[in-house]
Parts: sequence; structure tokens; C-alpha cells
Amino acid sequence: MQPSPTQTGRWRALQAHAQRLRAMRTLELFTRDPQRVTRCSAQACGLYLDYAKQRLDAAAIDALIALAEERELAQWRERLFAGDCVNGTEARPALHMALRAPRGARFIDSRHGDVLADVHATLDAMRRFAGAVRGGGWRGATGAAITDVVNIGIGGSDFGPRMVCEALRPFVDGPRPRFVANVDPADLNDVLAGLAPATTLFVVVSKTFTTQETLANARRARSWLVESLGEAAVAHHFVAVSTNVREVALFGIAPANMFGFWDWVGGRYSLWSAVGLSAMLALGPERFDALLAGAHAMDRHFIEAPAAANLPVLLGLIGIWNSNFLGCASQVVVPYAQRLALFCGWLQQLEMESNGKGVDRDGRTVDHPTTPALWGSVGSNAQHAYFQMLHQGPAVHAIDFILPVEGDAGCDEMQRMLVANCLAQSAALMRGKSVHEVRAELQATGLSGAALEAAVPHRVFPGDRPSNTLLLPRLDPAHLGALLALYEHRAFVQGVIWGVNSFDQWGVELGKQLTRRILDRQSDAVIDPSTAVLMQRTGLRR
Repeated sequence: MQPSPTQTGRWRALQAHAQRLRAMRTLELFTRDPQRVTRCSAQACGLYLDYAKQRLDAAAIDALIALAEERELAQWRERLFAGDCVNGTEARPALHMALRAPRGARFIDSRHGDVLADVHATLDAMRRFAGAVRGGGWRGATGAAITDVVNIGIGGSDFGPRMVCEALRPFVDGPRPRFVANVDPADLNDVLAGLAPATTLFVVVSKTFTTQETLANARRARSWLVESLGEAAVAHHFVAVSTNVREVALFGIAPANMFGFWDWVGGRYSLWSAVGLSAMLALGPERFDALLAGAHAMDRHFIEAPAAANLPVLLGLIGIWNSNFLGCASQVVVPYAQRLALFCGWLQQLEMESNGKGVDRDGRTVDHPTTPALWGSVGSNAQHAYFQMLHQGPAVHAIDFILPVEGDAGCDEMQRMLVANCLAQSAALMRGKSVHEVRAELQATGLSGAALEAAVPHRVFPGDRPSNTLLLPRLDPAHLGALLALYEHRAFVQGVIWGVNSFDQWGVELGKQLTRRILDRQSDAVIDPSTAVLMQRTGLRR
């Protein structure tokens, strides 16, 4: 049983070091270390990380790496890749890395043995099916080719494939991907409004095939199809990603058209499995394989690179530094790429469902903050929304800028403008603008006296707002795969340091239980008076 990290000498030393660095400007760190940019950068799998604008120095990095050693990060990483039951509350391994491993690799589930044969059998079935749909071998009930695929899922069964299809939109050359997750009927209605039953394929994604929201949408979609094409059409227009053969068959989907996955695949890590079928249908098997290969390359880097050059380790430790030692209020992620508009939603589930825990692996209440609130949106739009707060608000927020260097062909000047905006924002957040600089600028415009002094405070920027800049050569399947795996492993690193189980999610269960009880009108026994009144006012209770 490990002690809390706060009870270690390393943690206390880091607290003292953070206090010293608070009295120092980040720009001063560049003056003290002419090699700072080189020292505070790392690269792997085509990705380049610049963390020189963080409020830390070489001593802080060394101390953070020492903390990781004390918290046995290397041993936990070895256990993760060895297939040990790192998910203690559910007695399961977390082997999502096996989903992107090539043939010939070896991944062992400590309970059942090597899993790679099953993984590649499923991938091969997905490739055959995707090839048939994309090539016209699989057709709808009327004989028409499939032109649209609707993924029906929620949470990890939606965020990942939806985000990938949006991020890689220029590579989509198969059936148009659509996604439905919300139980709000408007979500499904809006998707179906533009579709023809004869050319639409539904992929229903639910491990248990009992997920309330997913099954509600799937049944409505089924009724929409049957009303137009008849009951026999279901088998031609529905496939499932699930483990529950019985429920899938009762729905009308042949078991042969069910693609399975395993209990060691958590929902937020499941994109790489059959949950990514909609993405494979849209992109094609070769591009989906490139996505897997990019993620696998990052897996190898995470295992093999020394801590000081290891992107997931560095990102995880920098996040710990900002949250636990510098007291940053939240983690902001700003991709300067419109096609990464859904990346933050995927990352929110990954980070906050993994590490948003109030007890450690041994069930003890934690005595330190765990994952901060993570939020963000695409630049340069974000500059005209919440960047005012980032620059001049009293709370300091840590920021990750993500920038694909190459943009769309033929748009070089606009891409240059996008890149300039990203680099300028990270520089401005660090540099700030002092009272003396503001006063000199205003004096140069002819302002003086009381008017000058009244204007100065509103134009001062504190600076010292920490940020990473992560460069991708381009937004393509391989580099996107590496980016996603990088943040997966970042979450794992932070969970190890905090001592929490990054692979369960009991916090989502209570709301599900109460939803069922409310729908069953069990309010008298289990619902508070406020909720009982709200049930009456919304029509759930008469």
C-alpha cells in the first residue's frame, strides 16, 4: 500500500521549489539558461513538444521525474503493458494498446492469455465488412448501395469515432458518417431528416446492448426503417458492436453481423476496437490501419524513451506541476485546427472520467487535487471568447496549444495567419505587458496626465501563464493516432502519480440508477422532495 504522494519528501521538495519559482518571471528562465528551448522540448512519432513557456526549470523537471520514480511509474507502466489487473475495482487489465498492436506482437491478459489472435480476427472481420459496404458487396434491402452510416452510441461509443471522422474529414471517401448519441429525440430526428432508408446503415454500439440512451435511439431508428422497408429490412440495415449475442439477436441483427470486444477495453479507450467500425467504413481499412499504427508508435515510445524525453511522461508531469504545485485553476486545450473541434470533448471524457476520483486505489480519501477541469475549443475562434480571461483574469489556467503545421493545399496564406495567431497567443500569455510598457505605449499616442493613469491598469497583462505547444506535421491518420495515444498515456501517468485507478468510472453509475428509478416512478422511496416536484412539473409523475 503506497502512502499518499503528499506524504513523501519528493512532494514537499517540489512544493518548496514551486514557491521559489513563483517569485521568478518565466522570461528570466530563458536568460538564465540559453539552452532552455533545446532542454525544454522533445519529439516522437512526428510530434514536437515545446514546454519552454512553462513556469519550471531543469531542477523542477528532475524533481518531477524523481517523484515519478518514487511513485513507481515504470513498474506501473510495465504492469499495464503486461496485462496485469491494473483496474483493481473491476479486477481487469487495461489492454487497449493491444488493439493497435501489429500481428506478431504479444499482449497477455493475465487471466486468459494472449489476446492478439482475437484482436486481429475482429479487425479482419471489420476490414471484410468495410470492404463489402464500400465496394457495393453489402447492399440494403432494396439492392441499393449504402451511402450513409449512422453510428448510434453514447460516451466512449460515440466520442472517439465521431471525433476521428471529423478530424480526418478530407480522408473520408466511403459512406457519409453520421452520429447519434443524445436521448433528446431532436438528435436522431435531425440525422434521419436527410437520409433515405434504402441507403442507410445503422451501427449500434453498446457493450451490453442494454444502454438506455443507445437502445432508445436504436429502437426509434428501427421503427423508422421498418415503416418504410418492412421488418425483413432490419438484417440488411443494422449491425452491432456488442458482447451480448442474445440481445443483439432479439433486436433482429444476425450474430454474424455483430462485432465484439472485450472487458479489458474501457469505453473511453475503445476507439481502436470494433467501436471504430463507423470510422473504418468512412475512411477505409488502410487509413484506419494508419491510425492504429500511429497510436502503436506512441505506445512504443512510451515504453522505450527515457523519462526526460518521453512525451506522455513529460505531459503528465507538467500537468501535475501546474495543478498540484502551481495551483492552476484548470487545464485548457486549444487546437489550432477546425477539424479538431471535437477533440476537447473526447479528451474531457478521457481525462476526467479516468482521473476524476476522490479516493485512491486502496479506497482512502485523497488529500490532494486530482484531475482539474479540462475544457477548450478551437483557435483562432477561442481568442474572441475566453482568451480575455486567460490573459487578464486573476486565476491562472494551464494551456495546451495543438497545431498542425501544414494546412489544406492552396491555402498557404490563411495557414500562415493561423500559425501566427497560435504562436502569438502562447508568447503573449507568457510575456504579458508591464505597467511601464503600457505607459510608454500610451504616451507615444499623446495620452498624458490623469487620462493616461486611468487607462494604464486596463492594459496591463500579468504574463507568466504556462503553456505547451504541440506541433503535428499535418492532421492525417498516423499523426492523429499518435496524438490520441499520447493523451491516453498522459492520463495514465497522472493517475499513477496521484495513486488513483484510471480505468474505472463508478461516478457515472448513480445517475444511471436514479434515472431508472425515476422512469419506474419510484420517487417516493428514493427521490428528494425537490426532484419529486420537478417530476410532477415535467410530466414524469402525475
